[in-house]
Amino acid sequence: MIRTNRFFQRTATALLLAAFAMIAAQPAYAGTMPGNGEITIVSPLSFVIDDNLDFGTIVRGTTAGTVTVTPTGTRTQTGGVTLINGGGHKPALFAGQGTFLQRVEISLGASSISLTGPGAPMQVRDFVLGSTPTAVLTTTPLSFRIAALNGVFSFPVGATLDVGANQAPGVYSGNWSITLNYF
Repeated sequence: MIRTNRFFQRTATALLLAAFAMIAAQPAYAGTMPGNGEITIVSPLSFVIDDNLDFGTIVRGTTAGTVTVTPTGTRTQTGGVTLINGGGHKPALFAGQGTFLQRVEISLGASSISLTGPGAPMQVRDFVLGSTPTAVLTTTPLSFRIAALNGVFSFPVGATLDVGANQAPGVYSGNWSITLNYF
């Protein structure tokens, strides 16, 4: 007959229960990620850019082509350009504040700009204001009225990019300006 030590059984059982309790009581793993907060405060009769115009990511072709981003965010291409889905494209978005029914004139600083990068410059042209109906922005001011009772307004701007044949890969950027006059 085999004799077991009751003390040993109790001790082993207690140790096993303690081990299971320690395993079951492991804390959940958590991570910490930094976040950013940002706000822009503007004075009345001013405006700011909320988003920059971005044509997204494309694949160059052996023939020239164009990429157009509309004020609604739709992106199309012509010629030898291939669009990459999810390429981060978006129209520019401006916002400001005036007063209800105040007249505002909007104009471009130049009718086209150049984006520069590692290859030949590319031209951005045919800027379109996302109004109802849409309007082509030029250096000649367009007149609008602020329709919101609180005077807050925003407007998107799209444009067309001319891409050269065999355009060198890389990041291209350029600056453009919009002028608002409140009356």
